[in-house]
Amino acid sequence: MLAREDTAALKRTPLHALHLARGGKMVPFAGYDMPVQYAPGVLKEHLHTRSAAGLFDVSHMGQIELRAKSGKLEDAAHALERLVPQDIAALAPGRQRYAQFTNESGGILDDLMVTNLGDRLFLVVNAACKTEDEAHLRAHLAETCEITALPERALLALQGPKAEAVLAKFCADVAKLKFMDVAELTVAGLPCIVSRSGYTGEDGFEISVPAGGAEAFAEKLLADPDVLPIGLGARDSLRLEAGLCLYGHDIDTTTTPVEGALIWSIQKSRRSGGARPGGFFGDSVILGQLDSGTSRTRVGLRPEGRAPVREGAPLFAGAESAEPIGSVTSGGFGPSLNAPVAMGYLTRAHASLDTQVFAEVRGQRLPLRVAAMPFVPNTYKR
Repeated sequence: MLAREDTAALKRTPLHALHLARGGKMVPFAGYDMPVQYAPGVLKEHLHTRSAAGLFDVSHMGQIELRAKSGKLEDAAHALERLVPQDIAALAPGRQRYAQFTNESGGILDDLMVTNLGDRLFLVVNAACKTEDEAHLRAHLAETCEITALPERALLALQGPKAEAVLAKFCADVAKLKFMDVAELTVAGLPCIVSRSGYTGEDGFEISVPAGGAEAFAEKLLADPDVLPIGLGARDSLRLEAGLCLYGHDIDTTTTPVEGALIWSIQKSRRSGGARPGGFFGDSVILGQLDSGTSRTRVGLRPEGRAPVREGAPLFAGAESAEPIGSVTSGGFGPSLNAPVAMGYLTRAHASLDTQVFAEVRGQRLPLRVAAMPFVPNTYKR
């Protein structure tokens, strides 16, 4: 956390003035001055998103376009496959895929979304990693691809069961989109890239808009009584209930996609025996783990009491065990469940569903059980 006198050094998103005008409590996050909550508070913002629609400012995220110098989309896709273990070549126009940049040891440099926009690939990367991600792309793909960062674009997320009805008032075509569909549409008079996706487990949209029109666009959405602005606090509790990873916490350079329980994101074509196995950084480690398993894995955890178990708490097999068998990477209160939830890493021997483990919190051992994720069923429109 930055000292008060250092906040002037923080970057601001195009919606910064809106956050202040609406009473946002601002905090430093990934180098930006961002709202952690508004007057209703994290609990009400969380539950409102689950029942109606919440508007999130995610303009701090990085937006990058990738074009092949040959002019062929498939050349850009094959180039990107050198950096991620996902099948990008098979990604159809108007579709989006979750991916990870990996390093030579199979660790995750960042996780990202990749979209096929027909003539180019559109990438959304994490705010804290976007400078390094762009440098990584340029270092390895600049000979064959044009890499263009898009700082002139803002990014908003409209999430919740009423998101479609709200956004369709400004562009009827958004109702045609299914989960992970993407389209370039004019919304409220602005040229937008609209994806039916998000980070809450709810149905909803992420909307890339020109920065100059972002504040007016957000105000139009917020004029709807079903929409409230939502801060980082509820964003975190929503994604935790959805069992979604937060980069730098649940996954990082010391965790592989296999250890991170992200096997589902690696298509068969990139695995051993597939059409294009390997060829990405850390492929020998990741393919070896896919074939032979790992010593640890990311799991869901449900504390048996009411006390939340926070990030960093060591995990033990028993109340008196001396050696830890893992640690908590995300934890907090789940408002939709009215109970605490957590995620963390455990040795394979202790990772089976309903296994009891213990977290050490302030010198006490608190019982938890390994639980299935997501903790709250998702409501994606498929």
